[in-house]
Amino acid sequence: MPDSSRILVFGAGIIGSLYALRFIQTGMDVTLLARGNRLEELRENGLKHSEKGLIKTVPVNLIESLERDDVYDFIFVPVRYDQMPSALMAIQANRSENIVTLANTTGYDEWTSIIGGRLVPGFPGAGGDMKDGVLYGKFGKKVQGTIFGEINGEITKRIEQLASIFESACLPYEISKDILAFHLSHAAFVAAIRNFYAKSGMLDARSAKRRDILRKVATDIKQNVHLLEQAGISILDPKTRIAGKMPSWAVIAVFRLMLSMKFTRSVLLGSHALAAKEEILRIDKFFQEKSFESKLV
Repeated sequence: MPDSSRILVFGAGIIGSLYALRFIQTGMDVTLLARGNRLEELRENGLKHSEKGLIKTVPVNLIESLERDDVYDFIFVPVRYDQMPSALMAIQANRSENIVTLANTTGYDEWTSIIGGRLVPGFPGAGGDMKDGVLYGKFGKKVQGTIFGEINGEITKRIEQLASIFESACLPYEISKDILAFHLSHAAFVAAIRNFYAKSGMLDARSAKRRDILRKVATDIKQNVHLLEQAGISILDPKTRIAGKMPSWAVIAVFRLMLSMKFTRSVLLGSHALAAKEEILRIDKFFQEKSFESKLV
């Protein structure tokens, strides 16, 4: 039986569309908030996605704006770090009690100043790209599922309800008892992606595989991990922890392998990565300025 919660996915980009698609496919009551060209595209064509090489379409309930009394059990907000404050401002007056952010971040102070205790920080367990209005993506496996948790680490009723949604959707998830440490340790890895940006656009796959580029990626990850460990912050993101312990030559080899795979190459160098440039540079600046102590709960 599908979960009976009423769900809004606030944002119809790659991640938001992936979650909306999976929730719809499992029979949940889902609404997707979209704007601009994406809204018109969805109204005209439905939610188009690639499944085992075939292009399929599912109908989706759409809204363009959120009214104060349009109440949902959970609002998922899968937008970029740099877009999150404005998204939360658009939700602020709405009376829904549970707002789940699925994004990179280095702290929650600004977000809680907007929506208060309604915030449930999380991180998406999905990735992909979108081409010509068609969604190409997938969800991570068990060790890379959606992660969420209360800021104070408690297992509350709403965390249990959120877990039931993911179980009904057959999506792997993890309840984190130190969600800030997870976000910071993941950010340590993400910040290194700055090395794939060119003066205009992204590096091509061949350039991204160059040893000097990947050596910079490996060095940045290790330096960022070291800074977090010095501040007493646990490295909870598995890939960051592993990369932090591996010799640089091994990190380089792993990235070369990832950049040889079509899906991971599109995630690291595709349109989604290009759109996230401002987000990545802000996260990298956080590490460059060594702003850790003020972020500890």
